[in-house]
Parts: sequence; structure tokens; C-alpha cells
Amino acid sequence: MNDSHIDSNCCQGSLDKKRVYTSKFNELFLSDEIPKHVTVFDTTLRDGEQTPGVALSCADKVRIAKALDELGVDVIEVGFPAASQGEKDAVKAVMDLSPTSKICGLARCVKSDVDAVADSGLNYVHTFIATSDSHLKYKLKMTQETVLEKAVATIEYAKARGLEVEFSCEDATRTSLEFLKKMHIAVQEAGVDRINVPDTVGTISPTAMEYLIRELKTVTKVPISVHCHDDFGMAVANTLSAVRGGAEQIHATINGLGERAGNASLEEAVLALMAFYNVETSINTKMIGPTSKLVSRLFGYEIPPNKAIVGKNAFAHESGIHVHGVLSDPSTYEAFGPELVGVERNIVLGKHSGAHSIKEKLHEYGIELDDEQIAQIVEKIKDLADNGKEIDDAELVVLATHLAEQRQSKHINLDEFAVFTGIRTTPTAVVTLDINGEKKTGTSIGIGPVDAAINAIKTVMGNVFTLEEYRLNAITGGSDSLCEVMVKIGKKGEGKAISVGKGVGSDIVQTSVDATMEALDRLYSRLE
Repeated sequence: MNDSHIDSNCCQGSLDKKRVYTSKFNELFLSDEIPKHVTVFDTTLRDGEQTPGVALSCADKVRIAKALDELGVDVIEVGFPAASQGEKDAVKAVMDLSPTSKICGLARCVKSDVDAVADSGLNYVHTFIATSDSHLKYKLKMTQETVLEKAVATIEYAKARGLEVEFSCEDATRTSLEFLKKMHIAVQEAGVDRINVPDTVGTISPTAMEYLIRELKTVTKVPISVHCHDDFGMAVANTLSAVRGGAEQIHATINGLGERAGNASLEEAVLALMAFYNVETSINTKMIGPTSKLVSRLFGYEIPPNKAIVGKNAFAHESGIHVHGVLSDPSTYEAFGPELVGVERNIVLGKHSGAHSIKEKLHEYGIELDDEQIAQIVEKIKDLADNGKEIDDAELVVLATHLAEQRQSKHINLDEFAVFTGIRTTPTAVVTLDINGEKKTGTSIGIGPVDAAINAIKTVMGNVFTLEEYRLNAITGGSDSLCEVMVKIGKKGEGKAISVGKGVGSDIVQTSVDATMEALDRLYSRLE
């Protein structure tokens, strides 16, 4: 099976099971209680913005909302309108986009909060009140009866204002089941449209979450939603378990952003629901990668390299065995093709790379080398990797181009080379050259190690050539970047006898010597 077999039909709403390569054992645990379709409530702009150190501008919120709408989320929780005028301005700006997604505003069980949502032009409110014993005692200082009355009154008021209402019992997973059921029954009678079950502090296990949702379904006739936090790294697992229990909507954020350890990652939850449970969603999966990158940049939070689905390592392969396998058939080492979520496969070059990796990567850039040249590049990359150096594409291309241009027959070769330098030490170089089979050694000093090395080569050659030009370029950024050196030399008394040599390597001095030796050999080969 080739990646190209994955077409756009499997990227909008549901996955063609022939196009993903998940375990067959998943099919043994499907259940009739799992909904066929689950709506996605994105709270990146509300709970996600509560990520420590994040404060989005109105323009940022509009850009993200537009991307979420294009992604296909069913609901965008745009913020908390009662919090500030800036929040209200952002709501209005998002509404001006005329999005396909529903736009929702958060409100406490306070009439003024509901008014702020309605007056902002929204027709969907997400209202909440805490119900756990801990929150009642230490935060709200209210009784269960008071909390229930406030929730009912707020929902009735919101409905009277013409709003669609989603209600959450904050800290639901630490609320007694008896009281939780009582709340669900009461808010349904008040006309709520949807009830959310938040795992506010991320304290429930997946098995317990499935049990809780099943129990709540016995008294809950409106759709149940679920909102999971990642304090124990269980947010996505708990979200999946909630759907197994019958939840019909999930709350999530792009890249799993949110306060503390964050929320359920939208990209992980959606792909897992579609791949494992055959659940349909409205998400255009090809937009996941671009949306993830946009949110990462505007939030100022880098995506961890090992982040599932969208991390730069999610579809990265270095091992020669893995690369050979995935290039032959993606199912060998991938759960699905990267194009499914709008990202690219990355063949990483390092100490585990083999000839297949190098050949495929060079082929992408239109560079074809023979097997002997490929073997030389593999050896060079492994040497660099053993010294802690990673090779990126630009550096590989330069290495390959340099190798392809190298002459096979040489008259002058570098046999030995050493440079001594340091504080209050005059840079001194010693070189031994093999000139047509005869070894000659020379020593010289210079204003720096490169100058000393080139002067030593001049000494061995009888000081008969001149350095006409020296150019150094870092191929990529970073202190460990490969460098490219171009050296132009001429022979004294030979008029326009000029030769150019190039070198590529991680050490500036060694690379400068290699470039000088190449130019020198070319010059003397022409003059013989």
C-alpha cells in the first residue's frame, strides 16, 4: 500500500479503515454504545488561553478562530465575555467572520455573565458552577441546594434570552454520583441543551470515566459532553473512554494547550476516535498540521518534537531499517500517512542512517550519486553524528555536491596535519604532504589557525603559490553548523594560472585545509 492511496475522502469526517494501519484488536472492543458521530467543541481560545504566560491579542484570536473554522470544529469557545472589554471586542471580531462553526462564550452562573454573552451577539453560552465537596466548602462556601438553585435559575434565564445552553458541573469527577445525577436531572428540567462533564483537575482514570458516563446516561437525556485535563497524562485516554461510555461531544484544544498540564489534545483525540472507534467527526484532518503550527506560533509555545500527530518527530525516521521499510510500504513503521494530517514525512540523517535514507533524501533534491559515492556520504555522516553533529538537508546537499565534483586522481595529498593555538600562544601548524609519492613536511605560524595551516602548506610547496581569495560560509545556523570554504590560489610567475578548491566540514581549520589541498592539486595537475 502506498501513501498516495490516501485520498481526500478519508480526511473529512471519517477515516477509510483501509488507509490507516492500526491494530486489528481494536475491532474486538467496539461497542454499540459508542456514538457514530461526535461533535468537537474547541476551547483553545478560552481554556487554551489560560496556558501560563499566554495572552492573545484580538487579532490573534481572529486568526486562530478562522483556522479553527476551516479545520471544521463544531463549536469554538471564543472566551469569557464578562472578563473584559477586550474579550467582548474579540467576540465581535470573530463573529464578523461569519464562521460556519458555532461560537460560544463562557459564563459563570451569574446573570450579568449571561448578559455579557448575549449582548456580545452570541447565541451559545457555556455556563458552569462547582459541585464537588472541596469546591463547595473552600471556594464557593455554598450548600448543594444553593448551587443547584443557582444553576437552574441561570439556565432558565439564558434560555429566556434565546441562548443555546451547555452546562458544566465543575469538578464533576470529584463530585458524588448521587449529587451529580441530581444536578443533571434539575438542569434538564430547566431546559439545558447539553451537559458537560469536566475532569477539572485531571484526576479520573479511563476505566472510571467510562463508568461515570454510563451511570450519568441513565438519567441524562440530552447529549453529554466531556472536558478532560491532562494532570496525569490521561486527558485523551479519558476523552476516548467517555465516548465509549456514550458521550456525544468532546472538549479539546489544539496541541493540548491549557492551564497546568493542559487539556485533551484535539489532534490526538480526533484521530484516535476516528481510527479506533470508527467515529465520524466534522474535522478536516488535512488542516490539523497547519492549524497546530499557527497556534504554536501565536501562543509562543513550541510543539514538543515527540508530540503525537504533529511533532516534528511524529513521522521522522532515522534507522536504516525503518527508512527502508517505510519507503517500501508506509504501514511498516507508521500508523497512517503524514499527508492525512497535513504534515510531511522526515527522513532524518544521523548515525543510524543507511544508504537507502541518503539516496532517497538526495533524490528529493534531484541529486543522483553512484553506490560508492553514497557509501562515502554515509561514512561521513556517521563520523559527524558520532561527534554529536546532526545533518540537515542543506548540509547533505552541499556534502553530496562537493563529493560529486571531487577529482578521483590526485597528485598532492594531505598525509598529516596539526595546529597548535591558544591564549598567548602563536598559532603554529605542521603539515606533511605526499607529492607524487614523496612525503614533505613543513611548519609555519600565522595570525590564526587557518592562516598558520595555509602558510605551512605554502612552506612545503616552496612558497610558490599565492592565496588569491578565501571565503567561509556557514551552511545553516548554529555553532555546530557545517561550513563551506572556498579557496582560490595562483602560482607565482604563471600569469593567469588560477585554481579553486572547496571543502565542507564541521571544523573550520580542517575544512580550510581540505579546500586548499583540492585547489593545489587541481592547479599542479593542470601545469604538469
